[in-house]
Amino acid sequence: MLKEDVGSELYKTWSNTQRRDEISKLVQGYRSGLPASMLCKISESIAGNRKRARKYLFEMMTPDERMVAANSESGEMMTFVREYLL
Repeated sequence: MLKEDVGSELYKTWSNTQRRDEISKLVQGYRSGLPASMLCKISESIAGNRKRARKYLFEMMTPDERMVAANSESGEMMTFVREYLL
């Protein structure tokens, strides 16, 4: 099992409510200083895929927050974060 797969098996057993609650905590973490790239990657792990992670993040973050987050990274990380938030 790869390091980035840690937790993915556990997350599969969670209800949508549990996933939403945990991603909500990540959004709060982002607001307190968690890098946007970490927010996106962990959200995908919890949600199960990028499409669901985007859905949750769009529901929980304002358009302005998403824009700021997308522009907070540089280079390849900016592209990565923009795929989730814009």
